[in-house]
Amino acid sequence: MALSGAPGCRAGERGPRWRRPWRLLALGLLSASSVLAAAPGAGAMSREEKRRLGNQVLEMFDHAYSNYMEHAYPADELMPLTCRGRVRGQEPSRGDVDDALGKFSLTLIDTLDTLVVLNKTKEFEEAVKKVIKDVNLDNDIVVSVFETNIRVLGGLLGGHSVAIMLKEKGEYMQWYNGELLHMAKELGYKLLPAFNTTSGLPYPRVNLKFGVRHPEARTGTETDTCTACAGTLILEFAALSRFTGTSIFEEYARKALDFIWEKRQRSSNLVGVTINIHTGDWVRKDSGVGAGIDSYYEYLLKAYVLLGDDSFLERFNTHYDAIMRYISQPPLLLDVHIHKPMLNARTWMDSLLAFFPGLQVLKGDIRPAIETHEMLYQVIKKHNFLPEAFTTDFRVHWAQHPLRPEFAESTYFLYKATGDPYYLEVGKTLIENLNKYARVPCGFAAMKDVRTGSHEDRMDSFFLAEMFKYLYLLFADKEDMIFDIEDYIFTTEAHLLPLWLSTTNQTISKKNTSTEYTELDDSNFDWTCPNTQILFPNDPMFAQSIREPLKNVVDKSCPRGLSRAEESLGSGPKPPLRARDFMASNPEHLEILKKMGVSLIHLKDGRVQLVQHAVQAASSLDAEDGLRFMQEMIELSSQQQKEQQLPPRAVQIVSHPFFGRVVLTAGPAQFGMDLSKHKAGTRGFVATIKPYNGCSEITNPEAVKEKIALMQRGQCMFAEKARNIQKAGAIGGIVIDDNEGSSSDTAPLFQMAGDGKNTDDITIPMLFLFNKEGNIILDAIREYEAVEVLLSDKAKDRDLEIENMDQKSSENDSHKPTSEEAPSESQDAGAVSEEPEGGGGGESSAVGDPDPLSPASTDSASVSMADPDPHTPGPTEASAPEPACTAGDSQPQEQNTQTEANSKAHWDSKVQPMESILADWNEDIEAFEMMEKDEL
Repeated sequence: MALSGAPGCRAGERGPRWRRPWRLLALGLLSASSVLAAAPGAGAMSREEKRRLGNQVLEMFDHAYSNYMEHAYPADELMPLTCRGRVRGQEPSRGDVDDALGKFSLTLIDTLDTLVVLNKTKEFEEAVKKVIKDVNLDNDIVVSVFETNIRVLGGLLGGHSVAIMLKEKGEYMQWYNGELLHMAKELGYKLLPAFNTTSGLPYPRVNLKFGVRHPEARTGTETDTCTACAGTLILEFAALSRFTGTSIFEEYARKALDFIWEKRQRSSNLVGVTINIHTGDWVRKDSGVGAGIDSYYEYLLKAYVLLGDDSFLERFNTHYDAIMRYISQPPLLLDVHIHKPMLNARTWMDSLLAFFPGLQVLKGDIRPAIETHEMLYQVIKKHNFLPEAFTTDFRVHWAQHPLRPEFAESTYFLYKATGDPYYLEVGKTLIENLNKYARVPCGFAAMKDVRTGSHEDRMDSFFLAEMFKYLYLLFADKEDMIFDIEDYIFTTEAHLLPLWLSTTNQTISKKNTSTEYTELDDSNFDWTCPNTQILFPNDPMFAQSIREPLKNVVDKSCPRGLSRAEESLGSGPKPPLRARDFMASNPEHLEILKKMGVSLIHLKDGRVQLVQHAVQAASSLDAEDGLRFMQEMIELSSQQQKEQQLPPRAVQIVSHPFFGRVVLTAGPAQFGMDLSKHKAGTRGFVATIKPYNGCSEITNPEAVKEKIALMQRGQCMFAEKARNIQKAGAIGGIVIDDNEGSSSDTAPLFQMAGDGKNTDDITIPMLFLFNKEGNIILDAIREYEAVEVLLSDKAKDRDLEIENMDQKSSENDSHKPTSEEAPSESQDAGAVSEEPEGGGGGESSAVGDPDPLSPASTDSASVSMADPDPHTPGPTEASAPEPACTAGDSQPQEQNTQTEANSKAHWDSKVQPMESILADWNEDIEAFEMMEKDEL
């Protein structure tokens, strides 16, 4: 987004409204930047270093873009591990993710205006000609309305915006006659059938050729959509109306926004994640600023900037007040229930919320933006990338990272706002991590697991549309640009829309049609008209002083946002007991559980069952605390069970020309060397064994000796294969799935189980690769013959691999297992044994998942956990959640308890009737169970 606002008015001033406020705030923020950037001791990055990093971004973009054009175009996306295009219907389905693909050369359209931002005008002109000549928008294919709008419609409009700008300059695009705009209008009409609902909210999907209700459309039966899906249309649709003079697009987008606003939860002013498009009922009642809601808030503020309609700003300010009141727990942003916003709905955050600090910069609320950004940066420094989801104590919840650009976006805007060179160093870290961990010979590959460094065969179009745009702008000076970026606003996909659209074809009345605005404290509007002297005190260390307390927030403490009780009472009551801090051996904790109506039952099999009876709680408030505790305990137990069941391993190809840049996700074995305890891993050249199934004595031992053996799954036990290759002298083994087309992208990993006998004799490491990942190694052998791999618990530094590639022979001995290396013992309930019948037909991932919630009545719930005494859990037992803080952490455990007197003092003014607690019980349980199944 182009930074916007007005430095010339006083903080707290609410009017008058301006027709062109954006230009003024941009200048104000930049003037603040110049003050801080020039501050002594700020450690400013040299101009030469900035230019070097900017050139590095250009080289990285060329690597990604040229490989897409060479290996994938006209397909929608590049598959960088296999160096081919992703064509929908020709690859295994990835579910909703594939709804972005419409056989319309998605990556090229999404990249158009990036080419101009990076000064690649000749390439832009060639790309526009290809789009006009090759792209067909009339395909019989069902696509996401949301993704098609922000990526394709936005890409066409962004391309048109910079095309007419270049044409006006007189050197390039002189032949251009609005062809991209004509295509955008055609696409806009193809999206309109999705709005054929009584509410005005669009269906989530539409058939580009047949619409929604046509017999051949194969869509139109959906009842729900996400809030962001319906609320992230106004910029593109309004721009299309303003460019063409056809008002219908803006009218439809406004109607959808109006409906969401009317359906907000009136007491909290929050919106849920999912809404019924016909009735307007909230389907998922949790609320946050991440996945499912994020860009709805973004578009309310940006719609005010682009269109100058006061109602959008008032709505945004109303929502923002609620976000800061309930969701923001600095530096965390935690989801809450819309009808009970004091109750957290999750104990984890998703990576999409990384955009929010950037939005707060546009709002002018800099302090919380700096705090949240710093917390996210600490997570990145720990894992190299931002996991798709992570817990409040910064453990990985979902380990994938599809090269999302939201953190880079916020980094750019914070640098523009503060001028602090610290954010240039943050950008430098992002560049280094992308090159070191995500770069592969055919582009950049998404991370399958940030813990191991394994890759996924995908490079989403938003990587080219957004990541390189923000990184280049971060290091570019004004003279490096061929146009003024401040004349444009960024869409959520970082497409450029000119600000002069605000005064063009104003066919929509801009009067305030919203109803029932909540009367807010005037302080909520303090930043409506920001004053840079208030935003940035005359202290060159302003941003650093906010970051400093968060420097060790991830590694050295167990951060917890200040509870609302503490906020309201200062040093008053201590917060309720949290599940992550609970210890079953602590008598004080047991007393708190009793007070919350939670009791412990020791089961015969050694597990401990937690049961809550709301009617037995000391008060209605204690019952509510008990409900939250139970929900947290279920989620922690489930999360840790998943982590223990599926410890992924990595197979890293380190020989030429890969040099460690290709990392494959592998499943471990319950026998042999435990790679998590041998950080160096096992490195060696691979060799295919004979017989390929490894079920009898190896007939080519000379080819296998001192190498890592490749074999096929099936026809005997995994342990038998391991013994045979170990006898032949192999230093490790890789079992490749015999099910054609299987992939870690679409199938869950599992551990290879033993054969029911003692497996202490197996000392070499064994890993399992699905068919698709295994074929990457087999294809490499066919092309390069000598292929060297590293088997490890996580990918190693690529620079070291290149440096040490000539020392492999001396390293082989040190990587061999010795008699002192004890084989690992299984702790995995999800192991799979190889059946003698062979193949994969009779094998399954047999994980005993205990019922996460079994209410005995409408006022009770239970969850089982392992006994805290030393005990090896059986196949159906849930492991006890480990406390997030140890004795050495900075927060004493006693602080997590709460006395009855203090509890009463805090809650007297907020006690809910018991009837209210009981009435909400079923609703809360349903919401929580839905959250357990939720995927980003």
